[in-house]
Amino acid sequence: MRRWLTFAAAVALTAGLTAQANAQAKYPERPVRIIVPFGAGGLADNSIRLVADKLAQRLGQQFVIENEPGGGGIQAAADLAKQNPDGYTLLVVSNGTAISEALFEKLPYNAERDFAPISTVAWFDMMFVASAKAPYKTMQAAIAEAKAKPSEMNVGTINPGSTQNFSAELFRALTHVNVTLVPYRTTPEIVVALLRGDLGMAVDAYTALKGQVDSGEITPLAVTGIKRNPAMPNVPTLQEAGVSGYEVSGWNAIFTKVGTPPAIIDQLNKELVAITQMPDIKQKYADLGIEARSTTPDELGKRMKDDVAKWSDVIAKNNIPKMK
Repeated sequence: MRRWLTFAAAVALTAGLTAQANAQAKYPERPVRIIVPFGAGGLADNSIRLVADKLAQRLGQQFVIENEPGGGGIQAAADLAKQNPDGYTLLVVSNGTAISEALFEKLPYNAERDFAPISTVAWFDMMFVASAKAPYKTMQAAIAEAKAKPSEMNVGTINPGSTQNFSAELFRALTHVNVTLVPYRTTPEIVVALLRGDLGMAVDAYTALKGQVDSGEITPLAVTGIKRNPAMPNVPTLQEAGVSGYEVSGWNAIFTKVGTPPAIIDQLNKELVAITQMPDIKQKYADLGIEARSTTPDELGKRMKDDVAKWSDVIAKNNIPKMK
């Protein structure tokens, strides 16, 4: 009798493990949401849609983009924090999320506690631009114009707490120019305001402004990274333009809710690694001034933690006020 019970228990355990493995192997069984904390037409939206299409092709389910712009990405992040940890809600997280952790006094979530890293997908810099109708064609000339006319120049970015917005904040702190930062919900709104003459400069990614740059409507003044963007080799960095110590580099990554089964996180990571290595994705990203590059979940988690510490230090050293 005892031998029979032992055998029965072993069979039950094996059946349970097999059922669990089969359940995990079936992911995803229904469409997966990807929350993008930025509006349509921006860098994150354009680049993640390429990834979502590849995920759908490879996994046989829709990966549906849901744009939730505004509020420094806080609304979108809070949305994920409320979801079940089942891998059916993903969130595009950027170094802007790390900036928000450092910049805001209080948030309705904790990125390290509530979000599980999967992989980065895109690395990029920001770009300062002006309307082609502006009297200045270089960053040095734009700074001189802003200093000659204190508080008259408006600089447009997307929502406070974003990488774009913080790029402008750091510019203002390091150059000591008296400019007014004007936040918008989406990149197209910024472009309209810039071309209409409401803004003296704007900050966004080359991806989001490529059409107007290529058409000659917008003049690139400088990029925010430590080195020039290969897509725009003639555009200097802020440091080359005379802003000593300036460097802001961005990344976009995929996270999900903490508690999601490790097998699902591992599956998604492997897919993202494969997708970011595809020649067509690499080329499409390069055309948009982006580098397609993945990480392990642990590497991404460390990057987030390190960026929170980095931007906290920058904010403190430059007396950038905390946001409520």
